[in-house]
Formats: sequence, structure tokens, C-alpha cells
Amino acid sequence: MRTIYTAAFYLFLPLVILRLLWRSIKAPEYRRRLGERLGWYNNKVSDSVVWFHAVSVGEAEALFPLVKRIQQQYPSQPLLITTTTPTGSARVVAVSGDTVEHVYLPYDIPWAIQRFFAHFKPRLAVIMETELWPNLFTACARADVPIYVVNARLSEKSASRYQQIPWIIAPTLRTITKILTQSRQDADRFMSIGAQESQLEVTGNLKFEMEIAPGLREEGREIRSTVLGPRFVWIIASTHKPEEDLFLGLYQQLKPDYPELLMVLVPRHPERFSEVQKLIELRDLKCVTRTSGSVCTSVTDVYLVDRMGELKQFYAASDLAFVGGSMAPVGGHNILEPAALGVPVIFGPFMANFKEIEQKVLEAGAAIQCQDAQAIVDNFIKLKNDESLRHQLIDEGLSFIGRNQGALGKIVQHLSSSMARQSD
Repeated sequence: MRTIYTAAFYLFLPLVILRLLWRSIKAPEYRRRLGERLGWYNNKVSDSVVWFHAVSVGEAEALFPLVKRIQQQYPSQPLLITTTTPTGSARVVAVSGDTVEHVYLPYDIPWAIQRFFAHFKPRLAVIMETELWPNLFTACARADVPIYVVNARLSEKSASRYQQIPWIIAPTLRTITKILTQSRQDADRFMSIGAQESQLEVTGNLKFEMEIAPGLREEGREIRSTVLGPRFVWIIASTHKPEEDLFLGLYQQLKPDYPELLMVLVPRHPERFSEVQKLIELRDLKCVTRTSGSVCTSVTDVYLVDRMGELKQFYAASDLAFVGGSMAPVGGHNILEPAALGVPVIFGPFMANFKEIEQKVLEAGAAIQCQDAQAIVDNFIKLKNDESLRHQLIDEGLSFIGRNQGALGKIVQHLSSSMARQSD
């Protein structure tokens, strides 16, 4: 039955490439390195790499502590990280540099995958979260490459979708060595689509294992003192359409009563930077962009971070954070990052990709969820006027993260055991 899936992929491949080219109109990176998506690589051939795959920025951020730990334990082991998106690619390059090899993952078509395997000769595949590619996983099985799906999660919606195609999902799942899930609910959902109990282990969520890079807080303080200034800084991070317009309206609503308010706006995708800047200008708000190199003055309304890779520094420079992707049905983004940097956190109702974290963080009183725009306004006012409440949220957030760590050690133990067995 995989033949039908493969034939369909071949049929739609021209449309997939056309979509890339269409997206490249706003984001030229999408048309660069197109050959890598078809299995053509120009970098050196490495023998027996440990290969990690992270789709985009969020998965890559969760992956970095794991990669660092493997590098510490196996300093001579060549590592490869693949991504799917240009933003994920840029983040891998920024964080890992030349300590790892990095390319795009090829499309799930046999001849592209064959070239990928011939070029890199992976000894171990470590796939982040929920990437189930039938041809890729079959190629791993044929080459005796163990597959570990780590930090695995599966939403109810995705599980229902996979249940409709058991003829392709069940054989794919059988190729996996271990599925190391974020929660028991995720493990149960994987079983519901055909995984075996023996393949599953609940190891926890790597997103709790964030390491704050040396100097990052100092960089945040430097940005605050030299760029943003002494005003009350509210960062609206990882936003999607139409969240920016919503928050610009809320800023205008709050500004008369809080003239010291400065909004820092960080769109999730770089191709939308110019679009968001136009939205700001249409509302007659004074905007300073990161790429301009200018600093905020007393009349600046919005500081637009139109450069990738600096979100954590701007979290560290802020007094209050709203994490976007949660006021539109996107599924949310990582609310643990600002909490780990000592910033009080609020977020919206659409958190499908972070359901367990959402539930636990609210139970712990470590963040505030807002169901609508009025709730955002009410909670902003409450937090702005109550410094002790902000400090309480900060303390609860840090404590919450500390209590939920431990996934990294468990996952490393599994990977180390696999590598040891290969060496016997």
C-alpha cells in the first residue's frame, strides 16, 4: 500500500515545489538550496552520522540541549541536523554553527531518500515530536538504522487523522525502535494508531530542559538599557496573522492610561515582517525596527523585531510577555522560554500543541491564560499595577520548570544504549 502513497507524492510533487516558489516571493530562502529537498547535497560526505531531525524553530530549540549533551559524551561522533523550514535552518546554523552538519530533509520520495542515505550513511535517526514519513522510515529499517522518535506528541486531531489511514501508518510505526513521549496521553494516542506498548516510554518534555546561554541575560539588559529604554516593556512574541492587528488595537486602548508603555512585537515568520510594519504604520503608530539600528525614544510606540534569532534576548529585556500563536487557531508556542528567563507570562486559548504544558502551568499558577481581548486588557492592568503579582508569577514559573525537568537524561540514556549496542 506504500506504493499508492508514493505515487500520490510523485503526483503532487510539482505542486509542492510550486508552493515553495510561491512562498519564496516573500521569503527568498524558500527557493534556495532546493536541491537538498530532492537529495542533492554539496557538503562533505560523513560516514556513520548520528542524525537528528527537527521540522522548524520550536522543535530545533527543544533539540539543542540533547545535541549538546551528545556532543559532550561523544566528541568525535559526527552529527547531522535536518530541518524543513528556512527559519529552522537559520536557527540551527546560529546555535550549532560548524559543530554539526546541516541540510534540509529530502522529500519523502524513494530516489531522494536513497541519495540522502548514500551521502550521510546515518547510524542512528532521532526524530523530534511527530514526524512519520513512510518511505523515510522504511529506508531506515532496510539500512538497519534505529529510529527514535523523541519528545513525541500526538494530538487528538492528529490521532484521528492517522486512524483513517492504518494501511500506511501501521507499517510505518513498526519500523520505529522507540517512541519516547512527552506524556502518558501521548503514549495512549500512539497506541491508538497502531504503536505497540513495548515501543513506548514516557520520558517527559524536552522543552523543560532549556539552557540559558551564558551572557544571554546580560544581552537582554544591554538591549533594555541602550535600545528600549526605561519604559514598561510588553513583548508580544511569535505572532501570527491576525494577532498583530489585535495587539496594536489593544496598545492604542491602553496607551492613554499607561503612557510609559512600549510594545515589542516579534512576528513568527520573517516573510511577514514588512506586512506587520505596514499594519503599524496604518494605525499611525511610531515604529522602530530592529534592522534600522535605531533606538526607541519617548514617542516610540512599537519596537518591531524584524530579525531572526533574538527572541530570547528580547524576552530577557521585557517586563511582561504574551506568547502568540495562541489568539489564533495556530496551536500556540513555547510559553516556557520567557518563564525560564524570569518574565511573567500570559497566553491565549489556542494551545493545541501544548495541551499538557497548558494544563500543568495553570494548575501551578505559573502563567495566566486569557480567553479573549478583554481578558488580555484586564490581566495587563492587573500585572502592570501589581509588581508583587509579577514576581509571584516569575517565581512560580521558575519553580514549575525545575519540577518538570528530567527528560533529557532519560532520552540520552536510550540513545547511548543504542550506540553502545552498535559498537559491540
